[in-house]
Amino acid sequence: MFTLRKQWYPYVSPFDPCKPITCKTFSTPPNLYIPFQPPNLPQFSPKEALFKGTLWPVFYDPWYNPYEQKKREESQ
Repeated sequence: MFTLRKQWYPYVSPFDPCKPITCKTFSTPPNLYIPFQPPNLPQFSPKEALFKGTLWPVFYDPWYNPYEQKKREESQ
């Protein structure tokens, strides 16, 4: 499954003094996966483009905190 959020598993030493973070995540921008801008892409309205920071929906990627969902699950 394709996702813009990637994850990696760093080395965890047995001698780490703190509790290790075993899985780290990072977000990749959508422009990494589009080698060139195709013609006639759909566009946001000018007002919506100002709010979203891009004119084209293909390049729009809102950033979500990876810990928000975990907090919601714990509180329920």
